[in-house]
Amino acid sequence: MNGCLLLLVLVVLQGLTVILLEFRYPSKTVAWLLVLFIFPILGFIMYVLLGRRFAHGLQRRRRQKAEKAYEESGGTGESVDAAGSGRPEGDPRLLRLLARLPGSRAVPGNDVRILTNAEETYGAILEAMEQARDHIHLEYYTVRDDGIGRVFLSLLERKAREGVRVRLLYDGIGSHTLSRSSLAKLSEAGAEIGCFLPPLLAFVDSRINYRNHRKLVVVDGRIGFLGGINIGDEYLGKDPKLGFWRDTHMQLRGHAVRELQRTFLIDWAFVRREPLTGGGFFPEPDRAGSQWVQMITSGPDGRWDPILEAVVAAIHTARRRVLIATPYFSADNGLLMALKLAALSGVEVTVLLPGRPDSRIVYCATLSYLKELLQAGVRFYRYQKGFLHAKVMVVDDSFASVGTANMDMRSFYTNFEMNAVIFDRGTVDRLMKDFEDDLENSEEIEREVFLARPRWQRGKELLCRLISPLL
Repeated sequence: MNGCLLLLVLVVLQGLTVILLEFRYPSKTVAWLLVLFIFPILGFIMYVLLGRRFAHGLQRRRRQKAEKAYEESGGTGESVDAAGSGRPEGDPRLLRLLARLPGSRAVPGNDVRILTNAEETYGAILEAMEQARDHIHLEYYTVRDDGIGRVFLSLLERKAREGVRVRLLYDGIGSHTLSRSSLAKLSEAGAEIGCFLPPLLAFVDSRINYRNHRKLVVVDGRIGFLGGINIGDEYLGKDPKLGFWRDTHMQLRGHAVRELQRTFLIDWAFVRREPLTGGGFFPEPDRAGSQWVQMITSGPDGRWDPILEAVVAAIHTARRRVLIATPYFSADNGLLMALKLAALSGVEVTVLLPGRPDSRIVYCATLSYLKELLQAGVRFYRYQKGFLHAKVMVVDDSFASVGTANMDMRSFYTNFEMNAVIFDRGTVDRLMKDFEDDLENSEEIEREVFLARPRWQRGKELLCRLISPLL
């Protein structure tokens, strides 16, 4: 008995030491400590499998491979300098901060097309891939082996047989239903395939908790796609539980496509452990339009959290409005304070959430943040037409963000994500119009009604909030 107690104490002490030394974020540290104290043995095992940070050695190797891949594929960064001088319109402080984010820079001469549903998005991507002559690069969190998934895989297979260089990079957990037979057929056609953390390794690899959540396509280095839509029938509204799927994606032409390509090459080198060689990845871009665009990536392999930093900085510079659409919402103290200060200073702050959650625990945790924000004047709406999956933020008249990152701690700290910041009044106006249309299909969360909910409900929300950093 004494031996078991001693073992238990040693496990708890070991867990305390490791957790306190590894984590930078108090909310996640507290969550893991709670799990450790309630379930000492199981909690420590869960932490080893799910909670450990990327090793510093792995970070260095990833950066080295990324740099090598970029250099050997012909990407030198010269095109960014050649894109033109000057800078986009906007708050000078925000522009200075964004310019200093690692591996990121705003470039002019882009054409941005906003896509607001899966039908439109899939149609545009399939058309671009049909016209591909040199290469097709796809990177997705989820690729389903269903109706629309087979349409994509069939086209990729045919283009590979035609001699187009086809490469598919998918996440091992998000795409766990993708069959071996489908992948084998694609490979036999000549396509190259990469899997981020294959499922067979997931349960013995301490990096299982770190997912590649990016969703991007690059065709011939000239046209790119980025946003919230994966490849699956549910995005077409075929999930009976969620119904209509409201999402936002974007099509890009111009210099910003090079940044999409660069991200794909970096991730490919990390997964395949070798850089892509050969030319054609970075053709001289057409000056397709007038929009300034900045691609921002983040992940657990970096020292900074660029997407979160861009979001918080943009909110702090707001003068008139902050509009946010997100399927999941959880915030650290910095983001909470930014939203509260903006609302208290008279800025219109509106957050649109789904009315039909796909995860009860995550949705319950979301509700736990609303009290203090509602009291500060932030307005919340629940989308009623179907499931809201868009990841959009608009600030004032010339700043918009569209991408793969949710407004939650998993996207900010744990996943590999990518957002596009667009400095363009026309694009902002379009996204604002979409937001207003969505509000017409939404119900506002009334502050008085919300604050009057029963204590047991508030207690459940608090518990979900404590464990939400682990989800």
